[in-house]
Amino acid sequence: MAHHKPPFTLQTAHEKVKAAQALWNTKDPARVALAYTPTSIWRNRSTFLRGHDEIKAFLTQKWEREQSYRLRKELFATSLTNKIAVQFWYEYQDAHDGLKWKRCYGLEHWTYNAEGKMEKRMMSGNDLVLGPNGDGSGGGEGRGGRWFKDGVDVDDAVLGEMNF
Repeated sequence: MAHHKPPFTLQTAHEKVKAAQALWNTKDPARVALAYTPTSIWRNRSTFLRGHDEIKAFLTQKWEREQSYRLRKELFATSLTNKIAVQFWYEYQDAHDGLKWKRCYGLEHWTYNAEGKMEKRMMSGNDLVLGPNGDGSGGGEGRGGRWFKDGVDVDDAVLGEMNF
């Protein structure tokens, strides 16, 4: 991911976002952490982290809980300097909640250093229950079913406006 360095163009910002999507979908905490500076600071909802060790520990716990994780990121905005804003959606089965299917919606604000490594990641997200089968039934508060079913490329899934 560090091969694209600031200042970003719309094209390189988009490519940076899609590279991050592919990297996070590996669910490999050690590999993901390498895209960040060794002193990178994060806010992930109400959790604050600093550096590779904390990032790896956080992601390990995240993906132990968030089974069947599938993520999509889209460029939301860029300053055409060293900042990118991203809209994301991911679906997962919650290992701490009877493997109910859930979707998280949110925004991230990224700041990069001159070498193209992320030095700051600020994330806000909200979860929506899709139900025990991921189809929106079974008392779940979510509307509709899963978007990122097995065999569906996350970039090809149609994200309808009525689902937001």
